[in-house]
Amino acid sequence: MPELPEVETTKSSLAPLIGQRVSDIYTSGYRLREVIPDDLDELVGAKLVRVVRRAKYLLLDFNKNGSPLRLLIHLGMSGSLQQHDALAPRKHDHVIFGFDDSSVRLHYHDPRRFGMVMWADDAERYLDKLGVEPLDDAFDTDYLYGMIHKNPKRPIARPIKSVIMEQSIVVGVGNIYAVESLFMSGIHPATPAHQIDKDKMAVLVNNIKAILARSIKQGGSSLRDFTVGAGKTGYFQQILLAYGRAGEPCTVCHEILENIKIGGRASVYCPSCQPLNLT
Repeated sequence: MPELPEVETTKSSLAPLIGQRVSDIYTSGYRLREVIPDDLDELVGAKLVRVVRRAKYLLLDFNKNGSPLRLLIHLGMSGSLQQHDALAPRKHDHVIFGFDDSSVRLHYHDPRRFGMVMWADDAERYLDKLGVEPLDDAFDTDYLYGMIHKNPKRPIARPIKSVIMEQSIVVGVGNIYAVESLFMSGIHPATPAHQIDKDKMAVLVNNIKAILARSIKQGGSSLRDFTVGAGKTGYFQQILLAYGRAGEPCTVCHEILENIKIGGRASVYCPSCQPLNLT
């Protein structure tokens, strides 16, 4: 699934289209996670003025004759926004945008059809309960520690990996980046969140920010289904230290990395560098 760095990379790839007007739109007629609006042709003649990322959603702001229009796109499990010269839709192309000032057409490509292309006004239920952005200043040690201990009598005791992946707390820390951040912080993924002190929490927060920033710089992970722009993939997965390496030696201590399931997701860790200390 494309995660925050992949979506941020996709957002950056759309920069050359800002300022251009939509000339035509194609829709496949297939249902995605939500039904593709039947009035997307309202965008014909509208100028793309801005692209914003919120969590793993892309918000495309258009202006048509002085009136704003906002489109929400979510890439789902296998979606991508690709720019091609091809006029004809390819298999799994569900929405194609043409532009007046460019031969390039923007293809929303989604083999598994778990993504979304819809008007933002109809998508408020997806946006309303999102937590802070991990790269914003608002996400800091005090914030994460405070969310975990919001109720002093009943602090959050769920595994820390589950907590940092909760979109209502902090958005966009997907499985790959949670595994890597915990490895870099020396924290076992099953550690009850309320047992982590502030000093260790500060290390974790800093590593979450660092790992996401580094992945964005590398263009996201080379996930099987993720492509961006003209079909290019990211390179971050080539330097992963823990994710996907169960059974291999730890890069720090050479202990064999192990894998457990937390919340149904693979959680690779080093039993030596990330000991589970339950108190």
